[in-house]
Amino acid sequence: MKIAIDIGNTTIAIGLSKTGEFVDKIYRINTEKNKSSDEYSLVLRGLITECESVIISSVVPELNEVFRDYFQEYFNIDAIFVGTGTKTGIKINSDNPKEVGADLIANSVGATNIYSETCLVIDLGTATTFTYLENKVLKGVVIATGLTTSKNALVSQTSLLPQVELQAPKKVLGTNSVDCIKSGLVYGHASMIDGMVKRIKLETKRNDLKVIITGGHSKIVYPYLDEEITKDESLILKGLLIILSKNIKSN
Repeated sequence: MKIAIDIGNTTIAIGLSKTGEFVDKIYRINTEKNKSSDEYSLVLRGLITECESVIISSVVPELNEVFRDYFQEYFNIDAIFVGTGTKTGIKINSDNPKEVGADLIANSVGATNIYSETCLVIDLGTATTFTYLENKVLKGVVIATGLTTSKNALVSQTSLLPQVELQAPKKVLGTNSVDCIKSGLVYGHASMIDGMVKRIKLETKRNDLKVIITGGHSKIVYPYLDEEITKDESLILKGLLIILSKNIKSN
């Protein structure tokens, strides 16, 4: 069994693949930085019973050692972490390539290998990111506030506004506090994404640009987008499996 893991700030996605070509099973657990190694081991042992190789993208350095030690102890395997020296097939055009997150790289590998070598990847997680790739060269990124981050900031800074579930109300114009907030969050985020896609297409002079949306919140916003966009919620895990195959062959 080949394992692909994405350690994000909010959730950890674990993909299991028998062949390394397809993601057969996906588990998602909450990211808890204060959870002990033993606690994580108990959770992982219930999800992963066999492992031939494992690749990890992480934006939470505090948990890297926890996962590295787990696979070393229980499977005698050295986990591959996406980072400097990892073969990806993606060239990074950045002032400081080391600043580009492993999650952006894994998404880029998945999108350029599965969909188009020139494309735009939108990832809706803790932050909402737009990654533009041209002929497998990462040309630029936009980082915006994510849906949950926006909701938490709004509610925590306003005494009279209630907590709400992230879902679209029936109408854009709300008549109560809950629907008003839901509308601003979901419809507002969808409009922001449509607007950014249009701006990026204009700036790159690519009206036919292939656009892929992914991430935990993609299913919430996707139905309300006007732009032509493909949804792939497991893109990052697919990208990680592709990176894994490149690095296993090179060893």
